[in-house]
Amino acid sequence: MFRVQTGHIYRDVILKHYVRLIQDVMCVEFLFMDDSSRPHCANIVDEYLQSEDITRMDWPAYSLDLNPIEHVWDMLDRRIAARQPPPTCLPELRKALLDEWCNIPQDQIDNLIFSMPKRCKACTTSAGRHNPF
Repeated sequence: MFRVQTGHIYRDVILKHYVRLIQDVMCVEFLFMDDSSRPHCANIVDEYLQSEDITRMDWPAYSLDLNPIEHVWDMLDRRIAARQPPPTCLPELRKALLDEWCNIPQDQIDNLIFSMPKRCKACTTSAGRHNPF
């Protein structure tokens, strides 16, 4: 879909505005988890995390992503793709994304969160290989 992200955007938008804030609210033992997608592995991201003393969880290069947000992004992507007419410019896309985000039923998100124990069990049972999640 329209997912364009660079190391600079990841650092300046996500890390500086959200992760840093969450770390401040949490505790000293904050452990940051992201995956090994290209923007997350950029040198500027590593440098920023080190400069801000943010500890990153080790993440194997080819590991399953069990994060429920991946399914929410997929829901959002499908909702945008189903729009008739589809968004044709960035302002329309932004509005459509916000509208569709607000229309994702909370019970669907809750179900994803509550499915985490089953997801983790399936992952360990399959020794990290493909599983139904």
